[in-house]
Amino acid sequence: MDAAKETAVYTHGHHESVLRSHRWRTAENSAAYLIGELRPGMSVLDVGCGPGTITADLAERVAPGGRVTAVDAAAGVVDQARRYAAERGLTGIEFATGDVHALDFPDDSFDVVHAHQVLQHVGDPVRALREMRRVCRPGGIVAARDADYAAMTWYPATPGLDEWLSLYRRVARANGGEPDAGRRLRAWAREAGFTEVASSATSWCYATPGEAAWWSSLWADRTTASAYADIAARGGHATPAELAAVAAAWHAWGADPDAWFSVLNGEVLCRA
Repeated sequence: MDAAKETAVYTHGHHESVLRSHRWRTAENSAAYLIGELRPGMSVLDVGCGPGTITADLAERVAPGGRVTAVDAAAGVVDQARRYAAERGLTGIEFATGDVHALDFPDDSFDVVHAHQVLQHVGDPVRALREMRRVCRPGGIVAARDADYAAMTWYPATPGLDEWLSLYRRVARANGGEPDAGRRLRAWAREAGFTEVASSATSWCYATPGEAAWWSSLWADRTTASAYADIAARGGHATPAELAAVAAAWHAWGADPDAWFSVLNGEVLCRA
């Protein structure tokens, strides 16, 4: 296929508040739909690996004899993933920078190609899935999981969080992404040429006071201090004062003893 380059801007960036949530992710809480497909000796490509916590879990599940290649567009976060794998004493993982629209691997290179929370941020998710299919061997698995922001729900009702959701979706779309990606994964996969697509959905749920405090604090920090905050302000989507008000609403919600938040994630397992 012709070379392509990313056209979307990564809305979250790699502020500490973003990596705080990414480092929480594991294969168990973020890729359970895929685990049953993994076997020792498999080759896996982890696209958009971030700080590498899921990557490391995948590597353990294809050992012995397996190999995992982890790629991300940001060199700095790839370095973090490399260090994390070393801390866990894992071998059999290779790391590289790359763009999912134009992966630097030959056809039919991997048994499994996995992308977690990636397709919502790219300019052409269908093309990305076609590229993931290209590097997956015939009969292999292309797996993707993405949140669906419009389907997120919480209690108690908080007008400030309503404003946060509306603002985030505006910013993400202005950046060229699709924040409601979860519900679209099956359609995107079919458009990419997959004929055997198993769809599912699972959720993250923050239901204890500690979980609510953690979730609210990282979103409050993102809203005022991350790349997302800069993009929102520079793009004219919100003033600094409005962003501060949204952050305060997050803190107030997180301090409520009844606070509860659910993130719906769509998932697809596509047979190449």
